[in-house]
Amino acid sequence: MFTLPYRELPLADPGTPDATSGSGYLRWLAKKQWKTLSAAVLFGVGWMLAQALLWSAIGEAIDTGINNHHPSRLLFWVLIVLVLGIVQAICGTLRHQLSVENWMYATYRSVQLVGRHVALAGLAVTDDIPAGDVVNTVAADVMRVGGAFDVIARFIGAIVAWIVVSFILLSTSVTLGLVVLLGVPFLALFTAPLMKPLHASQAAQREAAGRLAALGADTVAGLRILRGIGGESVFFDNYRVQSQRVRFAGNRIAAPQAGLESGQILLPALLVAVVTYIGARDIVAGTLQPGQLVAFFGYTSFLTTPLRTAIEWVISSTRALVGARKVLAILAITPLVHETKNPRVWPEHISVYADEVSGLRIEHGSFIALVTETPTEATQLTDRLGRFVNDVHGVTLDGVPLDAYSLDDTRQHILVSEIEPRLFSGILRDELMPHGVSSLEAMNEALEAASALDVLDALDGGLDAIVEERGRSFSGGQRQRLALVRALLSKADLLVLVEPTSAVDAHTEGRIAERLRNYRSGRTTLVATTSPLVLEHVDTVAVVREGRVVASNTHEALFREQSWYRNLILRGGDA
Repeated sequence: MFTLPYRELPLADPGTPDATSGSGYLRWLAKKQWKTLSAAVLFGVGWMLAQALLWSAIGEAIDTGINNHHPSRLLFWVLIVLVLGIVQAICGTLRHQLSVENWMYATYRSVQLVGRHVALAGLAVTDDIPAGDVVNTVAADVMRVGGAFDVIARFIGAIVAWIVVSFILLSTSVTLGLVVLLGVPFLALFTAPLMKPLHASQAAQREAAGRLAALGADTVAGLRILRGIGGESVFFDNYRVQSQRVRFAGNRIAAPQAGLESGQILLPALLVAVVTYIGARDIVAGTLQPGQLVAFFGYTSFLTTPLRTAIEWVISSTRALVGARKVLAILAITPLVHETKNPRVWPEHISVYADEVSGLRIEHGSFIALVTETPTEATQLTDRLGRFVNDVHGVTLDGVPLDAYSLDDTRQHILVSEIEPRLFSGILRDELMPHGVSSLEAMNEALEAASALDVLDALDGGLDAIVEERGRSFSGGQRQRLALVRALLSKADLLVLVEPTSAVDAHTEGRIAERLRNYRSGRTTLVATTSPLVLEHVDTVAVVREGRVVASNTHEALFREQSWYRNLILRGGDA
């Protein structure tokens, strides 16, 4: 078996694509993998040529070996047939391997580009494009993009083989050579009128499928609420209607695509009929030898392959163009946060984190709480501290603006764990240690701090248990505690926790609050919460009203001295 060395996937750097058009994006992908594409084309040409020349060798074996009773010539041409068969096998194997490789490189490069941009752009993506449509792009469109690079080696090989066969026929019969040389492109022109409707119907079907996926995702996400208000039937009807639209759009693809698929058989068959008729006529006239007749029959059978391959490439490239435009639609979305040009080196030690807009100051090593009148105020402030918005004017580290540092450094040293953190599918150990933690002891300490050891004990596989999609096999409190474990294991310089105990019972909440303070000793922690059980364990409570810090003291002092604070806490922040 012949094999070639592979490159690792995912790629270290997928690069910066040409986002001007779908065709420009496909050309950019081709340039990024020109070496493997060139090798695939080389073997594709060899594979096709070996098939074409095989019939010429067979014809020569018949005419010079059998008809002339020349055993040595017969043996020579039999060996040539054998060599061509071996070349065809080797080139076919390597061509296929490289074609799959090119398909995977183009596909996964596109996946990485989309994934990187979604991670950078954040909610800006789903503000413009439904989440289901984004999923469809990654699951289906990038596969169509890669499909064009799977066919291209065979397509170019088919063109070269068609030219070679045409000139062989020209050298034997001018009439036959012209029929083949001009007939193949002429017949291919018959498929051109089908291209525009195929492209339009594929794009329409893709749009309908994207809306269906988005509707399904929204329905599943809100299923519990829908049941509560009796709205299941309404969404079911909407889904059924959209599903029918997808079906109708798919049916509209059938006509032009069926025409192209039928052309793969009908058009070559017409060419075969014409070449066979002319060849037979020349045999009768005595201008062709019996071996040449055999070769002509072989050529006419072989010539169906280049034409079918050309039509297949047209279909694949059309799908790839539609997929590329979907990829570019995501890449065109402007991220909420921009990278810093010429960023500063992250400092080894930070004494004070500050937000001048609100007046919040966070001393290094402190464990403080943030209390706001509304959840929106807390989100706005924590988004600025974590640099999840582009405008972080006023957020400083020892007086240096936060946006003077790179996003990578910011994400590494400042972690914001939201009120509804997500769990992903996979092995629990990897889920809790996305960046790797060498010590099992560190894992157990974090589980203990988050009061999550009971979650681990309930799993058959322990840390090797499989987490289902979105962690749906866990309760809300279990998911929240596991997400807290993940946040604690990050060892972030500044850890911002937004309502980290909202889904657990009071006893568990008290344990977490007490252990969290000890676990984060020496590091800086900000907890946005209105829970008295958590507030009792912090050093300082900073109270924000209308975007400004209006009070800063211990929870006990504020609760005792400020009636408005007492009311705010007792009402859970819904003032």
